[in-house]
Amino acid sequence: MSALLEVNELRVAYGKVEAVKGISFTVDAGQVVTLIGTNGAGKTTTLQALSGQLLPSAGSIRFDGQDLAGVPAHKVVSLGLAHSPEGRHIFPRLTVEENLLLGAYIRKDDPSIAEDIERSYELFPRLRERRSQPAGTMSGGEQQMLAMARALMCRPSLLMLDEPSMGLSPIMMQKIMATVAELKASGTTILLVEQNARAALALADHAYVMETGRIVLSGTGAELLHDESVRKAYLGED
Repeated sequence: MSALLEVNELRVAYGKVEAVKGISFTVDAGQVVTLIGTNGAGKTTTLQALSGQLLPSAGSIRFDGQDLAGVPAHKVVSLGLAHSPEGRHIFPRLTVEENLLLGAYIRKDDPSIAEDIERSYELFPRLRERRSQPAGTMSGGEQQMLAMARALMCRPSLLMLDEPSMGLSPIMMQKIMATVAELKASGTTILLVEQNARAALALADHAYVMETGRIVLSGTGAELLHDESVRKAYLGED
């Protein structure tokens, strides 16, 4: 049985600067897979290539058996691959509920949209309290909740989360990562890029370490969590 996502020898360049240098990895249905690495390793660029925001210079991306070469971002979403980006990118002047409805734009008049909005409020109770509030007036943590909930509104087969805990307080970071764990328990397939390597590896079925555009190490989350080189480089341990 083939993987839900298959990335083979992917290369992505900004002009003459190659940011992703021939990486290969897979994500199986129901798994949480994480990419960890320092700033500039190529993690965000990888996600942007997968979601159709950047055009790879070489390599292939297959999602649910389909080649994504040349598929524009809005069509990638309709195929079932949703991207919650770094920096959240919510619509600040729209209300929380309007942001959620935009997340379901590909579903047209699907009567189950209301059910999924209710599911978002169950997953993130804070959003229910803020449902009529302009999204830009919320805290960073609340905006991150909204970005994740909005991505889930298209009912993706694969949810990509880029730095969901960035800039959040420790308490809010714990809440976000607990929600990721809850999504995993419900069977959601997740590709996670996360600066908190310890939290990411603790959740991951499989993990890849990226350095300067290359994958230099891979294994289960537990294996990398206990790998001496990973502990020194990414977990702040001697």
